Amino acid sequence: MEIHQLRYFIAVVDEGSFSRAAAREHVAQPSLSQQIQKLEAELGEPLFDRLPRSVVMTEAGKCLLEYARKILVDIADARRCVDELQRDVAGRLTVGAIPTIAPYVLPALVGKYQQRFPKVILEIIEDTTESLIRRLEDGDLDIALLSTCAESPALERHSLGKEALLMLLPEEHPLAKKKKIKWADLKSQKFLLLHEMHCLSAQVSQFLAAHDLRPELTVRGAQLGTIARMVAAGMGVSLVPQMMIETELVTGCVALPFTPPAPMREFNLVRNPLRFESKAAAAFHQETAAAFSSQINAR
Repeated sequence: MEIHQLRYFIAVVDEGSFSRAAAREHVAQPSLSQQIQKLEAELGEPLFDRLPRSVVMTEAGKCLLEYARKILVDIADARRCVDELQRDVAGRLTVGAIPTIAPYVLPALVGKYQQRFPKVILEIIEDTTESLIRRLEDGDLDIALLSTCAESPALERHSLGKEALLMLLPEEHPLAKKKKIKWADLKSQKFLLLHEMHCLSAQVSQFLAAHDLRPELTVRGAQLGTIARMVAAGMGVSLVPQMMIETELVTGCVALPFTPPAPMREFNLVRNPLRFESKAAAAFHQETAAAFSSQINAR
């Protein structure tokens, strides 16, 4: 079983065609097909059903696919590990972040990081927690900035601290004149929350349930900015991260803290411990920890 055979096999799976796979790998189609046939002969099972208009993986192909991807990821990591011994902080780094962290943290963090390490090519992916975890497990991400996430052998979590959630109210709301909000103040309020795919939505729902609040939900939005504008329009109230209020002007709203104990959310930097941590990734980890520490200490 040769490395290039596995690479050709994955190319056929991804492209769904021998001809497109050959073009992707910059080889002649007969050569690619011959290597796939040699791989099938060695395994003693066909990997594809070759139909007139498509290529479909067999059960043997599906079985091989997971291992083939992991082998190629491990080989890439091995090469990168060796390369790192001879290089400065350089290379490509893929960073993920959830939408309730990314716009408030990444602009300043990435700008400072790129100034210090200009040889690193950064790719930023903003997505939900579930999607980012899947990408980490598949080896598509080097690092992710998340809040809460489930335990997994493929996840290594490093705590970056916590922040308070604030009550966001229309500036003309009767509660807007208070200095601090009590949970009992919210019994008759209409709430605006993010869609359930966002971990912040689940966190807020848990806080409400813990205080025996089952409010009417008038809106489930996709972005905190949209939620804030609807709050300003008088459609309801919401809980938002403190970092949002510190970095984004929310016209027509008032953000108030809760009486202790305030609702908090955690921050985590997450990586796959099965993958080699490059110098670029380690440097990003250090920069991120320092940024969160200074932000939290400044409050």
